[in-house]
Amino acid sequence: MASSWTGERVRLRAVEPGDWTAFMRLADDDGRRGSRLDLPRSAESYRAWAKEQAVAECDDDRFRLAVEATATGELVGAVGSHRTGPRSGWFELDVTIGADHRRQGYASEAVVLLLRFMFAERRYHKCLAAVLADNEASLALFRRLGFTEEGRLRKHVFFAGRHHDLVLMGMLAEEFDQRHTKSRP
Repeated sequence: MASSWTGERVRLRAVEPGDWTAFMRLADDDGRRGSRLDLPRSAESYRAWAKEQAVAECDDDRFRLAVEATATGELVGAVGSHRTGPRSGWFELDVTIGADHRRQGYASEAVVLLLRFMFAERRYHKCLAAVLADNEASLALFRRLGFTEEGRLRKHVFFAGRHHDLVLMGMLAEEFDQRHTKSRP
């Protein structure tokens, strides 16, 4: 591994202003963002967002990083820490990989790189991921990485005309260390 931000398949990097077109493509194919249906966005709104992200300060360890394929240099997704509880030592992450790039190991490697940073450098002791119960691919990803189902919020999220369960997955720093003991740079 050449750096803390580069693995075999992906490199995590800051969002650049020119990434706006890739992020526009990453918007879920059916117009969904996470667990909600959003209104269509203009190209200009993606341009402004990418420009804002490119100069944003890391606010309380909440950030978004671009996931770039090392083989091609193409932006294939994003990973980030979007909620933190610094006093208690937890953070919540999310990862998005474009439909054309799923099931190629990009999400796994991006999450491991982010976890290594947050646990080893930022000294958090727990990571959470909230996953819709019917998102079997994401649940399987987090289980493979060593996350444990910690709870289920029944009928917690409303979209597409009905309520959906939300599964809370968690991993502790010591569990990460036991499972992902790659040498560090």
